[in-house]
Amino acid sequence: MNILVTGGAGYIGSHTVHYLLQQGHQPIVLDNLSTGHRQAVPSTVPFYHGDIADSALVTSIIDRHQICGVIHFAASSLVGESMIDPAKYFENNVVKTILFLNTLLKTGVKHLVFSSTAAVYGEPRQLPIREEDLTEPTNVYGQTKLMLEQVMAQYARTYDFHYAALRYFNACGALPDGSIGEDHQPETHLIPLILQVANGRRDHITIYGQDYPTPDGTCIRDYIHVLDLAEAHLLALQYLWNGGESGPFNLGNGQGFSVQEVISLARQVTGHPLPVQIGPRRPGDPARLVAAAEKARQVLSWQPRYPDLAAMVASAWAWHRQHPDGFK
Repeated sequence: MNILVTGGAGYIGSHTVHYLLQQGHQPIVLDNLSTGHRQAVPSTVPFYHGDIADSALVTSIIDRHQICGVIHFAASSLVGESMIDPAKYFENNVVKTILFLNTLLKTGVKHLVFSSTAAVYGEPRQLPIREEDLTEPTNVYGQTKLMLEQVMAQYARTYDFHYAALRYFNACGALPDGSIGEDHQPETHLIPLILQVANGRRDHITIYGQDYPTPDGTCIRDYIHVLDLAEAHLLALQYLWNGGESGPFNLGNGQGFSVQEVISLARQVTGHPLPVQIGPRRPGDPARLVAAAEKARQVLSWQPRYPDLAAMVASAWAWHRQHPDGFK
């Protein structure tokens, strides 16, 4: 099947492109390279440098490659930045995606898997978090993703349109051979920041807040390997092709690790002391996010293949050791 992958040069997108190829599908990538890396996309994959809001370009790609499904990653995704520059996030994530969805409707593409986030839940009232739990985002990034889920739900009710919104928790890890991995500029995710310290690119790791209502005072997150996420996107698209009902799916391992615990584990994996400094809380950071992912397991037949956090960190470390400066 020919599958359009928007944001396919980004971290999760590029790993999904590799997984689609492995499974015998033909990904076609559309990315404006504002945060993605052309080097992360295999040379055999058709690549278009452009914007999802460019209706003429999107239409030509769909017609040229006879696209039968879309996996939509393209978005701005930094929580802190979203609180400082909300206009950018509403434009990039909401306005442009609505224009993109309208183009899909006009061209007859009916199936889309959407990259959503656990940030739609905000500060949860109970753990683990289930899809039907209250959605009250504490940051603008989460607001934009929730708004789009609501738009797609209305489109599904009104038009012949089918979607799966994958609410994933903290993505980490890399391809086992270390050929591609996580490279953001600036980097804000915990595990790559830790590994930059181990690589000598930073002199310490900052813990943002040590006064959360958790056992050690640091935030707790549910970590999921990027290849498990990649598999879930294809399973979700196949589910839609087979007539599955539109809606959200949590993707996580159901186990939370604090920032302190992740740093301690990374010390074991890397053998580096990883000096720590304590900083203030970041606006919009919930104390705990842990997934209940039974729906994805039962409905999509999704089973994480890499649930061990130490193995996730080790695969990320393989990438960072080989590419200390990322894709440069």
